[in-house]
Amino acid sequence: MHELSIAIQIVEIVEEEAAKVEAESITRLELDIGLLSGVERDALEFAMEEAIRGSLLEKTQIVYNFIKAVMVCEECCNEFNTDDYFNSCPYCNSLKTIFIKGKELNIKSIEILKQ
Repeated sequence: MHELSIAIQIVEIVEEEAAKVEAESITRLELDIGLLSGVERDALEFAMEEAIRGSLLEKTQIVYNFIKAVMVCEECCNEFNTDDYFNSCPYCNSLKTIFIKGKELNIKSIEILKQ
């Protein structure tokens, strides 16, 4: 389960950022996770529960934004939702498609409480 290592790394990054501004606590953490990022939703949520134990994030509200995957066709410039990595354009059947979003795994925001 690679979600645990992802969760641990998220906690480390957030704690490092909080230390830079001498935060007393972290009240809210918002994550953007693409549905095709390779991260299993339930596994990450469970892993985050374990990773925050005993950390500065132990009482933090964690918000998960799961982002649908969107591709654009390089031939006809149409955008379309997808649930697969390899899709032809539904408008012109071109295989020249690229992701616009849906593969990200980002810390969107951190809300802290300063002393």
